[in-house]
Amino acid sequence: MDKLKMQTADGVQDNISRIAELFPECITEVKTQRGGIKRSVDFDKLRQLLSSDIVEGNEERYQFTWPDKRKAILAANAPINATLRPCPEESVNFDTTQNLYIEGDNLDVLKCLKETYLHKVKMIYIDPPYNTGNDFVYEDDFAESAAEYLANSGQFDEQGNRLVTNTESNGRFHTDWLNMIYPRLKVARDLLTEDGVIFISIDDHEVENLRKVCDELFGENNFIDCLHWKKKKQPSFLAKHTAKVMEYVLVYARNSQKLEKLSIDKVSDSNKKVIN
Repeated sequence: MDKLKMQTADGVQDNISRIAELFPECITEVKTQRGGIKRSVDFDKLRQLLSSDIVEGNEERYQFTWPDKRKAILAANAPINATLRPCPEESVNFDTTQNLYIEGDNLDVLKCLKETYLHKVKMIYIDPPYNTGNDFVYEDDFAESAAEYLANSGQFDEQGNRLVTNTESNGRFHTDWLNMIYPRLKVARDLLTEDGVIFISIDDHEVENLRKVCDELFGENNFIDCLHWKKKKQPSFLAKHTAKVMEYVLVYARNSQKLEKLSIDKVSDSNKKVIN
């Protein structure tokens, strides 16, 4: 039996390898905190090569940012010491089934899936937590040990993930949610094939921010559509202002030029619609 690797790929080193293919002269070596040597990027030299386009200092620029965005980027790239383990005793038709059901923190699982399914997934659908001000969102902290993680957490989901309530007293409605969704979407994009597509359910609290995040991660040119989904037949009479019955599904392609045409058809025995 092959020995299992207990750590996912390092996203930072993957990005450095891509830069090395384009600008090999910008690759250097630096010492690590443990005294070893690793590859790094000479950003001064890279700036010289891109001097006609790079934006530096306090010059105004168009950008979408929020507190701790850099930590969210690091969370997406950071390797984890984890692997997926089969559970034949809890499975149905383990040797013959063509389905795969995985339990665990979704960011960790996505990173583990990159080992086998990098650029191999044709379609992804996700239904992330909606940011209503009371929902629970994941808080990722890769600096904590397992003991600290358990000691500092007050609430857990069924998989043991620490949960943090995003209440008004927190004062960071959008920040907490964006720090949760950004790294998961960044890793999910890596799984898509060149002609792959992702569907993301969302309500009106974060639909605008989600689109900005997806424009950054997938590219504005790969936005396909914002589907409007009527979630209720009748609005609630308790609505304070307008009665909301709609939610949304954002659709993005890995490469819109290679994505096949999508069509919406009715299911013959109901009023529901499906996308082909």
